[in-house]
Amino acid sequence: MRTVKQFITARDTEDRLTEKETVLFESDSQKVDVCIDPSITYQSIFGFGGAFTEAAAYTLSQMSEDKRAEVLHKYFDQEEGIGYNIGRVHIHSCDFALENYTYVQEEDVDLATFDISRDHKWVLPLLKDAMKVKGSPIPLLASPWSPPAWMKTNQDMNNGGKLLPEYQQAWSNYYARFIQEYQREGMDIWGVSVQNEPAAVQVWDSCIYSAEEERDFVKNYLGPTLHENGLEDINIIIWDHNRDQIVDRASTVLSDPEAAKYVWGTGFHWYVSEDFDQVGEVHNRFPDKHLLFTEGCQEGGVKLGEWFTGERYGRNMIGDLNNWTEGYLDWNMVLNEQGGPNHVQNLCDAPIIADTKTNELHYNSSYYYIGHFSKFIRPGAQRIGVTNHHSDLQITAFVNKDGSIPVVVMNESEKNQVFSLGDHSYQVNLELPAHSIATYIVTE
Repeated sequence: MRTVKQFITARDTEDRLTEKETVLFESDSQKVDVCIDPSITYQSIFGFGGAFTEAAAYTLSQMSEDKRAEVLHKYFDQEEGIGYNIGRVHIHSCDFALENYTYVQEEDVDLATFDISRDHKWVLPLLKDAMKVKGSPIPLLASPWSPPAWMKTNQDMNNGGKLLPEYQQAWSNYYARFIQEYQREGMDIWGVSVQNEPAAVQVWDSCIYSAEEERDFVKNYLGPTLHENGLEDINIIIWDHNRDQIVDRASTVLSDPEAAKYVWGTGFHWYVSEDFDQVGEVHNRFPDKHLLFTEGCQEGGVKLGEWFTGERYGRNMIGDLNNWTEGYLDWNMVLNEQGGPNHVQNLCDAPIIADTKTNELHYNSSYYYIGHFSKFIRPGAQRIGVTNHHSDLQITAFVNKDGSIPVVVMNESEKNQVFSLGDHSYQVNLELPAHSIATYIVTE
C-alpha cells in the first residue's frame, strides 16, 4: 500500500519538523494539483551543509560542552538531526574571523613559514567533532576571501584589490599547501573555489577577478598546480558569487576548453537576486558541468523568532534545486547573540544563535526550513518531474536511493491551502497551514 509520511513546520503552531499522521493514497484517475513523475529525472544531490567559520567555532567554544555538542548533534546526526553531510571552510581569514590573518609570514613566496596552527584552536576541533557525530568524513569546500596583503595591488587583505601577476604561482601553491595540511589532519577537502565573491570590493577580506582573469588563473596556474601536486581529484569551483552575473561569468570561463577541463562547476550565492532561471541557464549552456549553492544568510544581524528568514531559505532552495543545483551550503552554522563575531561588524543571522552570555541556544525558523530538505533528501537522490497546478504552493520532489520520494511543499500565503498530491493513478488530499513548509515522504 502506498503511504505518505508528513513532516510539517508552521508559523502559527508549535510544529517544527513535526511528524503528523501517515496517510494512504487512494486510487484515482482525476487530475491532481501536484503530480509527481519519477520516470522523469534530473540532477543527483551531493548534499546539504554549512560553513565551519572561525566565528562559528569560536562562538561554540564559549558555550558549555553540552550546548556545543547539542549544535553538532542537531546538524550532523543523520537520524536525529537534520542530516548535514557537507561543509565549507575559509582559507585563512574571512569577515567571520576574529581578525585578518594568513598562514605565512610577510614576503614568504616559498611558503616556508606556512602554518595552520591557528585553525587548531577552534575550527579543526569543531570539524573533527562534527565528523564523529556524522560517523564519516565531511566533504569540504575551501574558499579564499583574499590572498595575503603583500600579494595584492592594494597591499591590504580588505577593500578589494587584485592579485599581483608575479604572485600567481605562489598563490596557487598556497591552495595546494592548505589542502595538504588539512588532509594531514584527516579532513576531506572535496574542492576549492577560486575566490569568494570575485566581483565585490568589500570592507572585509576581498579580491577582485574579472571573468577573463579568473579563467586564466584557473587555466595557467591553479589547475596545473593542483595536478602537479597530485591533487587532480580536488574539484575547482568558479564564480562563488551572486546569481545576477552567473551566466556571463560561467560562459567566459567554461567556453575556454583549456580552463573548463579543470573546472567541476559553478558556485553561487543568493544575495541581490532571486532569478533562479539564471542558474538553470548555466546548466542549459554547460550541461556537463555542475552547480552548487555555496553561501547564503540573512544579513543585518540576529533576527530571533522571525519567520521570513525561514521562508527565504525555503523559496531559494526550491528555486535553485528546480534549476539543476546539486547541493546547498548555508553560511555560518551558528553565531553569537550579536550575529558575530565579525572583524568589521558585518553582523548576520544564522539558523542557530548561541547566546554566550546566558548559555542558551535559539533555533530560528531557517534551521527548520533547511531541515525539510537536508533531513529527507539524501545524498545521491535524484530530482524527479513534478507538475504544479496550485499557484499558491512552491514544490520540489526527489527520489532517494531507497526508493522513497520526498516532496517538499511550501505555502508562503496567509491562508491554509488544500491540495491533492499524487501521480496519474493515485492521489491523497492534504492541507498545508498558512506560512508553512512540509516534506511528504511517499513510499510503497
